[in-house]
Amino acid sequence: MSERNRTVPRIGMVGGGQLSRMTHQAAIGLGVDFSVLATSPTDSAALVCGDVALGDDRGLDDVFAFAKDRDVLTFDHEHVPEPVLRELEEAGMLLRPGRAALRFAQDKLRMRTRMAELEAPSPRWRAVTTLEHVVSFAERTGWPLVLKAARGGYDGKGVWMVQATEEAREVVDRAAAEDVPLLVEEKVDFSRELAAQVARSPHGQVAAYPVVETVQRGGVCHEVIAPAPQLAEDKATHAQQLAIEIAHALEVTGMLTVELFETTEGVVINELAMRPHNSGHWSIEGARTSQFEQHLRAVLDLPLGSPKADAPYTVMANVIGGDDPEVYRRYLHVMAEDPELKVHFYGKSVRPGRKIGHVTVMGEDHQDLWERARTAAAYLRGDRC
Repeated sequence: MSERNRTVPRIGMVGGGQLSRMTHQAAIGLGVDFSVLATSPTDSAALVCGDVALGDDRGLDDVFAFAKDRDVLTFDHEHVPEPVLRELEEAGMLLRPGRAALRFAQDKLRMRTRMAELEAPSPRWRAVTTLEHVVSFAERTGWPLVLKAARGGYDGKGVWMVQATEEAREVVDRAAAEDVPLLVEEKVDFSRELAAQVARSPHGQVAAYPVVETVQRGGVCHEVIAPAPQLAEDKATHAQQLAIEIAHALEVTGMLTVELFETTEGVVINELAMRPHNSGHWSIEGARTSQFEQHLRAVLDLPLGSPKADAPYTVMANVIGGDDPEVYRRYLHVMAEDPELKVHFYGKSVRPGRKIGHVTVMGEDHQDLWERARTAAAYLRGDRC
């Protein structure tokens, strides 16, 4: 490490995915020393970051070796086991967010229990270990129900919508065989999904981004509209305040995303994430301070930047991999067709269903922006010619 770099903080991010890749880009602008622990040299962040350690990003030995040369450790996923986090903290390593906060993003049972203690709006739920537990719950709420793996699920994985007893039996039996703890939740009758993002620094400063609408298909986020159209100001403020209260109560450091269902009675909490999040990718072009820069500011305890939107609306559409791996040759048409559109690719190999990039467009008419973003993402996927 050069003498010049010794004068700036050394940040290590565990995980080499696209969130690390985009955080690395923000670190360049801030001029801080940024490194990544990746599992492969072909990981998204490993392809672009100049300081990469290779190893098991969930194993004690490799994470410990990576952390000991960094001033602060942060994460692009929630899958580092709690015992590993405990060992790191007991050795004096600075984790942001820390183990006490991360456990609520890692374990849905803990999250639901803590939300109940905070009297935060949540669906009815219970932990289940047998089919009888599920059936008893259904007698109170009715079918269908949502069964969730308490740990390890993301992008729709580990979540099962079950319509009746036999479908529930299959999930419960499989979970028991694989020793996966389960919870059951009522199916919320919602009109749309929202996300409230806030950043919180160690000394308690917070910054709240505009509440966004997320469009999900098959449990995967496809589009984000920022801010959420036709969301009343008092409802948006309530969602932001809810996210701030959760960030303080859980002592989150960095970005917190609260995924929400909008219902006729208000909002209901779906999930929590303590890192940069897909619902905030719009902020790279659409906000004064991107979620990635904001996360770095927060974990370094720097003054937080303005989360103010830079356009009336920004729409982000994920590019989901299809059958055709030749993405780059389609740039020509997309960029020529819509020069105002911004294209981001993650350097990931293409396979069906995989998030390989996103596009962003800003303007005044959210319906027009949504169609432009969807069209570009579909073309880049190979769905249109």
